Amino acid sequence: MRFPRLHSTVVLYFDAVRRSGSIREAARRLNVASSAVNRQILQLEQDIGLPLFERIATGVRLTAAGEVFARHVLFVLQDAERLSAELDQLVGVHAGHVTVAAAEGICMSVMPQVITALRAKAPRITVSLRRTESLRIEQSLISGDVDLGVGFDLPVVPGLRQVFAAKFAIGVIMHPEHEMSRQARIPLSALLGYPLVLPEDAVSIMQFLAPAFARLNARPSPTVSTNSIDAIRALVESKVGIGIQTRFGIDRSLAEGTLVHVPLDAGGPVISTVSILCRAQSSLPAPVDLLCQRLGEELRARQEAEAGA
Repeated sequence: MRFPRLHSTVVLYFDAVRRSGSIREAARRLNVASSAVNRQILQLEQDIGLPLFERIATGVRLTAAGEVFARHVLFVLQDAERLSAELDQLVGVHAGHVTVAAAEGICMSVMPQVITALRAKAPRITVSLRRTESLRIEQSLISGDVDLGVGFDLPVVPGLRQVFAAKFAIGVIMHPEHEMSRQARIPLSALLGYPLVLPEDAVSIMQFLAPAFARLNARPSPTVSTNSIDAIRALVESKVGIGIQTRFGIDRSLAEGTLVHVPLDAGGPVISTVSILCRAQSSLPAPVDLLCQRLGEELRARQEAEAGA
């Protein structure tokens, strides 16, 4: 088997095809002809002696050899980004790009402050922020599509590492006129008599609550389910029902007094862990590390503020 000398063009073309799952779409993103991309991929496969992509009706997908090759391409691209950032640092320049996958509540409540602080220190760092369900953040990191993932109760699987974690109370959100709004804590059993408005991706929340509900011989189902935190907020403010979540994503409503958040009691506090994950590597590129620091500082401050409330 003969291995080619990898150069920037073939690496970038391969990675673009891997990410898009289509030679035509990769060419569009790269602003080159589809034939040029296809020619590079075919030559690469010929040099390696193995097919890297399987041609399917909807485009292409990685073969087993392609998966192996993709992991090494990620290291090549990450090393190139790290080198560029380190050279910039030598001349006092903070520049680069960071891609973050974050749960919706984090996007709404945390990332605006984080990005504002980052740009005040390093205005040449650009950010791509992708709203991603917590259950899908892991795959976005492993595939190399994002640099950092931040979400609720994320598993740390092989190939990933946890950079920071903070704990926050899951509570009941309701209209301030609701009869339970003045309670210090709300027992789980009290929820059974009220309509619930829950997120469609409430798997992590219900994982916490399922054993406690089982002890009550109860299996509550939502009156309304939605994939939008804004919709949950509006529905609860309209007195359609009550919700179960952390404070993330509803800061403005809590500050304006249109919603109330009361900690849930299921034989003790119900806690959700918000964590920052990255791929398991020796060090983060400087722009990624800088954003990660700001993100950790913001989460720590929110955790301390909630604990002191």
